[in-house]
Amino acid sequence: MKIAYFTHILLYRVKEGINMNVLSPSTKAFIDAHLRDNVKELALQAAKYPGVDLREAITQISGRQVALAKIPSWAANGEIRYPRHLSMEQCSSENTAHYKASLVGGTSLTDLTGGFGVDCAFMGANFERVDYVERQTELCDIAQHNFAALGLNQVVVHNQEATEYLPMMPPVEWIFIDPARRDGHGGKTVAISDCEPNVEQLEALLTEKANRVMVKLSPMLDVALALTTLQHICEVHIVSAANDCKELLLILNSSATTTEVPIHCVNLTAGSNQHFTFTREAEQQAVCSYTDQVGRYLYEPNASVMKAGAYRSVAAHFELLKLHPNSHLYTSDRLVADFPGRAFEVVGECTFNKKELKTLLGDLKKANLTVRNFPATVAELRKRTKLAEGGEDYLFATTLANDKKVLIRGIKPDTP
Repeated sequence: MKIAYFTHILLYRVKEGINMNVLSPSTKAFIDAHLRDNVKELALQAAKYPGVDLREAITQISGRQVALAKIPSWAANGEIRYPRHLSMEQCSSENTAHYKASLVGGTSLTDLTGGFGVDCAFMGANFERVDYVERQTELCDIAQHNFAALGLNQVVVHNQEATEYLPMMPPVEWIFIDPARRDGHGGKTVAISDCEPNVEQLEALLTEKANRVMVKLSPMLDVALALTTLQHICEVHIVSAANDCKELLLILNSSATTTEVPIHCVNLTAGSNQHFTFTREAEQQAVCSYTDQVGRYLYEPNASVMKAGAYRSVAAHFELLKLHPNSHLYTSDRLVADFPGRAFEVVGECTFNKKELKTLLGDLKKANLTVRNFPATVAELRKRTKLAEGGEDYLFATTLANDKKVLIRGIKPDTP
């Protein structure tokens, strides 16, 4: 078995590792000169640049443009090569890759679904030996080139199916797997059993081959369903970036059960990251008090907390009052600076009586409007209030514990 393993490494390095197309000087110059140009317009100008591999140039320009926002440290490295658009669309962002890297480390890592290689590169920096596995030869070529450009000489590339590689691979400390979440028609799937490869079927082998396994799944997947589908989950991480839920990460090991699994709700921001941890058992037991009186401050949980369903836990932990069982907004008379979400200083509140609305809104022309447990849409309320989107004021249409429908006006609080 070991002979087959090392023979495959050698064959890939000889046969595939040197297949990366070398960009001609004219193509490189074209890429550098047109990095900020519209690629759709460039594609129509092939006749003007006969000495340029325009198709490859457009792929690189488009990839670099995506990377500027998504993977800025790679965009700053002129040696990085980019794949076609779908792989760029599916790859992790730099901040989520950094977060995954913060969870792992040791001697050996195997990435069974390498793709463009972003997660492998960031996590791999924490390991002495890394095996990158990917079935698409084109992505293997690009990854081999990029790992060298990044100085990640400990990464070995394997052009192979994950399900073929897994049974014959040697044991490692960590396995990372990001199964494809698209069906045969290109539609997105969210159930673990619908992903490829099927982690549910591979769970026993995965946990046999590695001390820890990190599974990256769609943020649309129900956490409770995941905990009943897989048998050896020891941690759950729900990762948002700028309050947009991006990833559901499951950490597995063979000795874990799904009892009292810590669920980490993480929101990556430009400033300090927000992190709240709870368990489903603690959520069921948490004591939560409800109120029909809005205090001085109003709190809206971030996307990860909402996704996790930590509705009572967050109230109990931060000693907050919940406005209504279904409103998922909280209040207090003291400012909780480390609340995992947004905090607002309450300017006032009113019912939807025209006179009360006029008093609360005054000469306000625009505001950021949110609906929580309220029988109308944002568009309907915006039409009724005649307010444009934006500004420094925030309006929450919601329901209090006594079932009273209210509009709460708030502003960002001053913080020391």
